[in-house]
Amino acid sequence: MSPSRLAFQLEAQATDSRARAATFHTLHGTVRTPLFMPVGTQATVKAQLPETLHESGSQILLANTYHLLLRPGPEVFKKMGGIQKFMNWPGSVLTDSGGYQIFSLPHSRSMTEAGAVFQSYVDGQRILLSPELSIQTQMAIGSDIMMVLDQCIPSTADEAAARTALQVTQRWAVRSLAAREDSPQSMFAIVQGALYPHLRRESAEGLMQLPFDGFAIGGLAVGEDKAEREDTCELTACLLPEDRPRYLMGVGTPLDILEAVHRGVDMFDCIIPTQVAKRGSVFTSRGIVQLRRTVYKFSEDKLDPNCTCPVCAKYSRAYLHHLTKTQEPLGWQLMGQHNIHFYHQLMREIRQSILEDRFLPLYQEKRQILQVEDIDHPITTTKPPVISPDHAQCVGDYELSLTPGEPPRIFHITTGLTIDTDVTTPAWNEEAQLAQHLRLPSGVSPKEATPLILWDIGLGAAAPALAAILTYEEEFNKGPVRPLQIISLTNDLSPLKLALSHKKHFPYLRHGAADTLIRRNTWTSRYCTGLTWTLIEGPLAETLPQAPGPPEITFHQPLPGMEVPQGVPER
Repeated sequence: MSPSRLAFQLEAQATDSRARAATFHTLHGTVRTPLFMPVGTQATVKAQLPETLHESGSQILLANTYHLLLRPGPEVFKKMGGIQKFMNWPGSVLTDSGGYQIFSLPHSRSMTEAGAVFQSYVDGQRILLSPELSIQTQMAIGSDIMMVLDQCIPSTADEAAARTALQVTQRWAVRSLAAREDSPQSMFAIVQGALYPHLRRESAEGLMQLPFDGFAIGGLAVGEDKAEREDTCELTACLLPEDRPRYLMGVGTPLDILEAVHRGVDMFDCIIPTQVAKRGSVFTSRGIVQLRRTVYKFSEDKLDPNCTCPVCAKYSRAYLHHLTKTQEPLGWQLMGQHNIHFYHQLMREIRQSILEDRFLPLYQEKRQILQVEDIDHPITTTKPPVISPDHAQCVGDYELSLTPGEPPRIFHITTGLTIDTDVTTPAWNEEAQLAQHLRLPSGVSPKEATPLILWDIGLGAAAPALAAILTYEEEFNKGPVRPLQIISLTNDLSPLKLALSHKKHFPYLRHGAADTLIRRNTWTSRYCTGLTWTLIEGPLAETLPQAPGPPEITFHQPLPGMEVPQGVPER
């Protein structure tokens, strides 16, 4: 490939991960990755000052060509000397091409080979947004990184529609490059292909023949589920060249970003930090805090004791709660400022861990924290609420019990049997024994070792299996271990489905493995080599012959109506 205008330099890649740290140079300075770009759609990040964005560590802001084309218009940027002078922003700017905004207006536009024809929401004028007009507008805006115009479609589109959109995007990419002419601005291509691996490969291979300075992963976060997004992200990132930045467009939460870094992505943007701040939600080192909750009305605590942003240094949770309840704009501003600082601090920690080759431990620590919701500050009331059985949640013959003062439990309505939901219960967890089983014999490598087979009879709410997975992950981080195959056999998924629909009460299910298992009947760890989990559903007498074995360990809690044949080992 031709040299990049960004002078991209890969500095480090984490062991047993695709996470990487790099540096590149735009027209307005040096950029260090991984990085998050706050979204300044209309040349402003909502409720934020350029000064506070700079102080929080923002390196690149994202602006949108579609909106800036309509107002204030390219002629204003030409007159003012570019977007940096216009908005008094000293750093770099990336401009989206407008393709996603066109996709978001399906009833107000029409697509042709020439481009997208839409009606202006400013004055009603009909405009043809072609690749050439998009690039000319981005050149007038003066952004450091321009995006090609692409045709965005739902990620769940059928293969024919996905291929058509991919081919249009490829042709528009060629036209976008030609429209740039000799401008010093950099340009990124956008890989499309929906959820079809062969189309993603076709898109990437075609675009890599052209002299782009970086590549974006487009067409995600538009209809697919989390597992599909992560799989497609990982596949696409693997297809892209190592000497160019990789940008995942429009994603996402801190946890989404952590997962995508693990899969090899360098750059991110999303409106979430300021969007959720408007509703009183903030990200902290303990998880997500909902400041609209009455429990914070008298709280003198700082927002996050581990945060160094000015908001955490100066304001109490009580004051921020008050601003949220009264819908004062200052609350949006302060909480948005904190959230953006939180995102940047997360990226700094991730980058440092990659440079020091300790990303995986950080990844495992953060993925547990970032998904925690505001459940550690229960609201106290004069009288505990009485939960009526009429409002209980049920799936099949199983019910969720939320009795005040007691831990939540799932039980079988007919028999009263309680399903285990405690990953620390010694009776079936036996973590110490499992850890011993996982140890490698002297002189044997993980590839040479016989896999440890664990039968999980009953499955229930997946607590035994998740306990085993968590133990494996812990031992894996200490050093090489034997491969582990977990085989769950059940005749009823109802208790697990019920638990998954109430994750706030069962935090161990935030791991994510069970979500994948219940959809695909199998799960393989992406960061702990050798760890798999397989689901076999049906009467035990029929499914046992299908299970690999014999098992070294058996977790044994058959569900009601699940007859266990003679000879099955119990623990």
